[in-house]
Order: sequence, then structure tokens, then C-alpha cells
Amino acid sequence: MTRVLHTGDTHIGYQQYHSPERRADFLAAFETVIDDAVEMDVDAVVHAGDLFHDRRPDLPELMGTLSALRELNAAEIPFLAVVGNHESTRGGQWLDLFERLGLATRLGDDPIAIDSTAFYGLDHVPESRRDDLDYDFTRTADSDLDTEPTHHVLVGHGLFTPFAHANWETETVLDESTVDFDAVLLGDNHAHGIERVDDVWVTYCGSTERASASETDDRGYNIVQFDADDPGPAGVDIRRKSLPTREFVFVTVDLEPGEGAERVREKISQHDLTDAVVIVEIVGDGEAVTPGGIESGALDNGALIARVTDRREIETETELSVSFADPDAAVDERIEELGLSAAALDIDDAVRSPDIADSNLRETVKGRLKEQIENDPAALAPPESDDSDGSDDSADSEHDEPSADGVGDANEVANTESDSHGDTADPADTDVADEATDSDTADGELSTMEDFL
Repeated sequence: MTRVLHTGDTHIGYQQYHSPERRADFLAAFETVIDDAVEMDVDAVVHAGDLFHDRRPDLPELMGTLSALRELNAAEIPFLAVVGNHESTRGGQWLDLFERLGLATRLGDDPIAIDSTAFYGLDHVPESRRDDLDYDFTRTADSDLDTEPTHHVLVGHGLFTPFAHANWETETVLDESTVDFDAVLLGDNHAHGIERVDDVWVTYCGSTERASASETDDRGYNIVQFDADDPGPAGVDIRRKSLPTREFVFVTVDLEPGEGAERVREKISQHDLTDAVVIVEIVGDGEAVTPGGIESGALDNGALIARVTDRREIETETELSVSFADPDAAVDERIEELGLSAAALDIDDAVRSPDIADSNLRETVKGRLKEQIENDPAALAPPESDDSDGSDDSADSEHDEPSADGVGDANEVANTESDSHGDTADPADTDVADEATDSDTADGELSTMEDFL
């Protein structure tokens, strides 16, 4: 029997709501997964992508991840993984660095054998480039696989059918693959799910922390067993294990006519708010409610974070509509609509990074643009157009690759966003599952990762 822990979408380094405590929660969840793997003595940990929240994790997250992987390595448990859209870069991946340190194995076309089970990998691939995939998993001449395995498993990252928000056909992958898979272990969709596609088990493990207020279900991971005496999908057993995470308190208040803020406070008071993230949704026909007062009250009663969303259309004397809760989300939405080149997205990353001082911003932007022109001119070219619908705004939706006007976009980002540099608050229902990132997974130098070594 081969037993593996299937996890993914750990998003280490995500400072949700600009809260240091929430940032620590994402690393802590990953550490708990590793502790569970060691305690259960599984044969391998399989990570289905988005280990980090972005492609430039900070040193504390890197050191924490390395420490957890060393713990796993000391227990002689392999860490097998693919690259997700949040962490992918044009050059080397952090997963490549961990592999060079002997702490991980990056899955790909050539299978990795764990007992009698062979694992293959499929990194995240932008939708516009999937037509070029051949799904050729032919074993190489120097493959480590000595004998024919009992089970073949594909580990991938993307939004696959028949699950919600899908834009990648699982049937196409299975039909065109050169290997007959018994199971497909996936990441990218933050909701757990299990389905049968062409008699093959297809499952998402779900995220290990709530990356969006819409992720109301408990977090967790999968334990997957492969019976060496029972080949094919019949010998695959998938079970869900829950994971203790930061408490989220979801409160929906349906206001009757004449009811207002006092009724909202009464409903919130019925819950234990200690160290919790409190998400309040107001519906109904009651009076207008000021979110700031409700949020302050929740914080005074022990909540770590409080967010209030009023879903009603309240008539006022003016038509002024201002929201200070989600400037980051508004900028993200506008950036996506612009369809910027890779160079422009890189500059946008610098402009809005809280780690770059305002006094250094101009030189940083100039330096990055110069580097792109000298070393990677393709980054200035417009990306390929994508005709698919990328407008899904749910918690697990995926943003398509940007398509725009090359280097001119870089100047537009630098000019239009220079005043927005610095920290702002996230909204309660911010969609972070698949925000736009540089998803080019071409092979290349490890660049800054070499320095880390």
C-alpha cells in the first residue's frame, strides 16, 4: 500500500487584510500539514502548486518553508510538487532551489516512483498556450522506474472540469496523454472535491487556509492510498482530513424595516469573536448602517479582523459612492482590464510593493525596465490574445494571461499608480485564489536563487 498526503494552495506569504497575524497563519497551516505527514508516516507529500502566494516570497517565509521541508526530509518522506500560477516565473522556480538542496522533487514528464506508484507532473500552463501541449509523458531512457508500476498518478495545477470555474478539459488531458492515469491530484481550485472522469479519480485537495471570505468550508487535505494488489482506479482510495485554521465567524443579518446597527451588533454578540476574522453581511430592508462602527465594535470584543459588507441598495440624498475598504482589489481589477505585458506587470509589482521605499521607486522601476530590455525583450511584447472568458470573479476563478501593448503599458502603470504605493486594507471578500501573475514556466537560470544558495 502506498499512502500519500495530497495538499496544495498553501499560499505561504499572503498577508491577508494586511494583517501580520494572517500572514503567519498561512505558514503555520503548511507547517501543520508537514507535522501531520510525519506523524502519520506517509510515503510522500504531494503538493499540487501555489506553495507560495507570489513569485518573490520574503525571507521569513522562505526560511519557514525550508525548516518544514527539512523536518520532512529528516523523516525520510519525499516532497513531490508542481509549480502553480502564483509562484511561476520566467526563469527558475523556488521549487528548483529546494530540489537542488535535496528537499523536494519537481514532478514532470519523467515519472517518480514511490513504491509501486508512479507520479507525473503538469505545472500550471496559461490557457492561451494549452493548445500546444502534447501531454507526452513518455519515460526517458535513464528513468528511475525499473518495473512497470501498479498505478499512474498525474499531479497538476489548473481549473479542470467538471469542477466549478473550469477552463481546462480533464477529458482532453486523459485522452491525449501517453499514460493511462488512475488518479489526477489537483490544485488551484480552493474548494475540496472528488469526481470520476472516464473512470479516473480526479480530486482537489482544497487550500490550507481561507484565502477569501467566500471560502466558508473547513480547510484540509487529502490522504490518498494506492493498493499494490489492486491496479487501476479500483485500487485508489481518497479520504479528506480537516485542518485546524484561524477561526472565521460568518454573520448574516437580515434587517427588518426599522432595524439598524443595534440589531447587527446584537447578532454579532451571539458569537465568540476572540482572535477570529469576523465577516458580516447585511441584507434586508432595515435602516442604513455604518460599517466602520460595526467593525470597531467587533474589534473591541476581541476580533482579530472585522469586515462588514452591506448588500442592500440604500437610497441617499446624493449619488456619491465611495469605498475605502478595497482599493487594492479595485487596482487589481483595473490592471487586469488593461491587459499589460509581462514587463508592465513587473513594474506594477514594484510600484505597489510595500517593501520598496518611495524614494527608491523611480530607480527600481528604471532598473527593472532596463533589465527587461537588455535581457528579456520578449517581455515587452504583447502577450498572445486569449479569446476565452476570464471574467469569473468567484473565489476560485482564474485570470487569463494579459494581452496588451508592450512597453507602453509599463509607462502607463508607472504614471497612473505612483501615488498608490504603500499598504491599504483588503476587502472581506477579496478574490485571491488566482490573481494575475507571471505564469511563464519556461526553463532558465536560477538567477537570484543562485545567490540564495
